[in-house]
Amino acid sequence: MPKTKTIEKTPRTAARRNSTAAPAALSNQAEELMELAVDAAQSRHLPGFLERFAERAARMLSAEWCAVMVFRGRETDSYQTSSGKERPDAAEQTSLVRYARELGKEIVVRPLGADSAALAESLKGKVAVLVPITASDAESLGAICLVREQKTLGEAEQRLLRALASHAALSLENFRRFSQLERSKRQWVEDIDAISDYIVVHDRSWRVVRTNRSLASHLGVPPVALVGEAMSSLRQIAETGSDLPCPFCRDTQQAREEYVVASPERIFLVSTSRTPGVSDDDTRTIHVLKDITDRREAERRYRELFDSIQEGLFFATPDGRFLDVNDAMVRMLGYDARDELLRADVGPHLYPAAAARERFLLALAERGVLRNYEETLRRKDGTLLHTLQNITAVRDSRGNIAQIRGLMLDVTEQKTFQSQLQRERDFNQKILNTTQSMILVLDTAGLISYANRRCFEAGYHKDELIGHRLVDWVETSHRSDFEAALETTAHGQQVENLELPVRRGDASMGHFSISLSPMRDEQDAVNSVVVVMTDITDAALLQAKLAHSEKMATIGRLVSGVAHEVNNPLAAILGFTDLLLENPQVPESAREDLQIILHETQRTKDIVQDLLSFARQRPVQRELVQVNSVLRQTIKLRSYDFASHGVEVVEEFDEKLSPALGDSQQLQQVFLNILNNAYDAVQEAGQRGRIAIRTRLRGESIEVAVTDNGTGIADPERIFDPFYTTKQAGKGTGLGLSICYGIVRAHGGEILCWNNSEQPGSTFVVRVPVANEASVTAALAKEAGR
Repeated sequence: MPKTKTIEKTPRTAARRNSTAAPAALSNQAEELMELAVDAAQSRHLPGFLERFAERAARMLSAEWCAVMVFRGRETDSYQTSSGKERPDAAEQTSLVRYARELGKEIVVRPLGADSAALAESLKGKVAVLVPITASDAESLGAICLVREQKTLGEAEQRLLRALASHAALSLENFRRFSQLERSKRQWVEDIDAISDYIVVHDRSWRVVRTNRSLASHLGVPPVALVGEAMSSLRQIAETGSDLPCPFCRDTQQAREEYVVASPERIFLVSTSRTPGVSDDDTRTIHVLKDITDRREAERRYRELFDSIQEGLFFATPDGRFLDVNDAMVRMLGYDARDELLRADVGPHLYPAAAARERFLLALAERGVLRNYEETLRRKDGTLLHTLQNITAVRDSRGNIAQIRGLMLDVTEQKTFQSQLQRERDFNQKILNTTQSMILVLDTAGLISYANRRCFEAGYHKDELIGHRLVDWVETSHRSDFEAALETTAHGQQVENLELPVRRGDASMGHFSISLSPMRDEQDAVNSVVVVMTDITDAALLQAKLAHSEKMATIGRLVSGVAHEVNNPLAAILGFTDLLLENPQVPESAREDLQIILHETQRTKDIVQDLLSFARQRPVQRELVQVNSVLRQTIKLRSYDFASHGVEVVEEFDEKLSPALGDSQQLQQVFLNILNNAYDAVQEAGQRGRIAIRTRLRGESIEVAVTDNGTGIADPERIFDPFYTTKQAGKGTGLGLSICYGIVRAHGGEILCWNNSEQPGSTFVVRVPVANEASVTAALAKEAGR
């Protein structure tokens, strides 16, 4: 391989070249370099320029052939002279390219034919001069390769070669930058046209400078057709309501603007930027119209879904301030509107105890996600809200909790129901253990599986009851009745108040009232029977006495009526007999008969008076009456029935109530009749009964109100009519309330009734005058005058 000679700068060589060079040649080279610089500045086509560059370099350095090699990665483009016959063949040019890529920073001269055995005869003895082309950042851009006969280079030629290489490097860098700029501009245009948003640029004269393809396509014209058009021509797209010539400008003093505009069909988010133009006075305004119709529709649907969920959804900061909530959350916390909840700092108010919030944050920080987390919160009005929550912590880049997101379920009702259920269980258990009735549970075969405490207190033993047939305790002659009742209950029907003789725990026979109720499983099939047994032996005797008393009372009323009817004709007989005895014209024989008539009539009158004395009630007493005391005594009369049937009686008495003037027994009769009706009404309603009794002073009267949650009154207008009743035949005469009406009116008061408006049931109101000094004096005077 021939040696490659590196040209070094020596003062002796430079001096010799300078002494031989003509001043005219130097002037020509300067002109050539100036023309080359002008050509580089004006050229926009790199291949043509480089070919002209090669021609000029070959001419300036007396070379037979010149090529400018440009490196593009691993590829090399060669731009060479087109004239001249002394051109290296392809193999030699390949070798030259390889040497050019291995160049350093110095000019290299190497003989031709070092790597080619078949070198052209015309090229033998000639050399290739390789000059590196280096960019300003020391990047190797390419090389200048010249083929010439002269094997040495003078200092002037080296300077010229380096000047040519510098021109080539500057030109290549400029062309590269220009190409990059052109590519960037084309890419920018392509990128702008690829954007689906509408983009328009206008100048200060409100004329379109540039639009993208999306906007032009929407208008049905090519982008170039819009250039120079007035911005007012784009009002068909959307309108901001501005008076400016541009439909998308609002405030030209702002460098940036962003707002939402709408057309009849679409909604756009307009982003506006204002930047300096070509001159200082020219400002370009860029409008980007992003179609957010689908996004707004998605946001609307999301908000509808967000707000339609019955569970509370929320986004909150760690310090407890809500960022967004749905309508269910607003309702749960008792606020009127979402904005009110978002504006309020509810963190300190939300948790009844500060420790609860600290516990919640600690658990969330440790686990990140809380599932089925139970927490009691506080509503706006201060009432407690029991919740079940699923919560997720959103953390920032440093791992700190930045946001809390959660779903909240209001379980207050369930909590209340559970507490109520537990109370009812405890209550039922207490009832089972404290009731005076014996309660047993039988399977469908009649075997006892449960007996309450009362059974054992009555003298029965556990081993005598559990696992044995209840029918064996029933008197033999009535066992068929009990088995028939058990069969009826096993088929799902309830049997009540079956009265049978049953053997007691002490082996004595007693009279029992037995009620049987079916119990069902999840498939609604009867799987057991509840039996309630009440010893009514004493009650039966009392009922017989009561029947006798009622019979005697009926006889008394009958006798009273007959006596009054007989008393009238007796008075006439006595009167006319006295007149006849006083008449002197009546003969003596007749007087004896008249005496007999008078005697017997008088005797008959005495008998009638005796009957009246038997039937007559006590006369009305006018005295000071404490209404609250009369009511309490009346309630005691029915307290057992109220307690045994689960009827709640609420007393709201004004303890500072003044006394009334009247008959306490008659008022008690009125109150008892009203309470009886209220009790019957709540029993018919089939729900837990509640009777509220309230007393208060109303003007000059004492008002007693009795409110129940029963079935109400079918016809309030006729309720006080005699013989009007809604009860079944034999259960009421329809005279009770008419008698009450008469008693209250006789006391100078009034009695009213109506159906409740906001709850079931009815209300009876009795008003009687307050006792004052005048009324007491008048009553005493009336009693003295009788």
